[in-house]
Amino acid sequence: MGEIGEQKMKILCLHGFRTSGNFLRKQLSKWDPSIFAHFEMEFPDGIFPARGKSDIEGIFPPPYFEWFQKNEDFTEYENLEECISYLCEYITSKGPFHGLLGFSQGAALSALLLGYMEQGKILKEQPPMKLFVSISGAKFRDPNICNVAYKDVIKVKSVHFIGEKDWLKIPSQELTTSFENPLIIRHPQGHTVPRLDEATVETLKTWTTEITLSYSRSCLGGGPNEACEHVNNENLEEGKKLEKPKNL
Repeated sequence: MGEIGEQKMKILCLHGFRTSGNFLRKQLSKWDPSIFAHFEMEFPDGIFPARGKSDIEGIFPPPYFEWFQKNEDFTEYENLEECISYLCEYITSKGPFHGLLGFSQGAALSALLLGYMEQGKILKEQPPMKLFVSISGAKFRDPNICNVAYKDVIKVKSVHFIGEKDWLKIPSQELTTSFENPLIIRHPQGHTVPRLDEATVETLKTWTTEITLSYSRSCLGGGPNEACEHVNNENLEEGKKLEKPKNL
């Protein structure tokens, strides 16, 4: 099979408002590395330098970035179309990508991309995404966007982290309704990438392994194609070791 077994599925990870790709990488470093052991994770920076104070100043070094600008009600946006065009070019030139992960602004943006893909508005040549990890995500509120991106249920396997003390708790819950059979993980923390208990780690390991196992089998059974060049066949063996996740 040549180099097929040496490749991994790829996840594009989009950071939160006025932070950076490196900061999101650090945020996720508190998670058990086995969760995403069979994935290649990419952490690009937003395309605009932060236009104001960052909440992580003094916690993590600059530079800081933002993907687009918005008003306080999250109903008006600036440079969103430019951001979408940039990410479409990034996905096309550096892909194929098999999933998206996002925190806060990055999660809202990831869900928007998936909704537009579902409607055939963007990335028509990109293979369908296999998974989405939303941490403190939300829907856009502009009706012109909502009536397109969330018109139909998004058929991508998704997991949604919702914090009890998160100021985006309700919007995060609303976002789950746009996805088919979402896995919802609640935690007692606020607007952050949460620390995970042992049970949640096992649930996520099972969830990601089932996805890679299914993808591996579809590639092996369906013949070679561009997307399947990135499959990691080690998942076939790993998937046999895990049980089904328990409901949280």
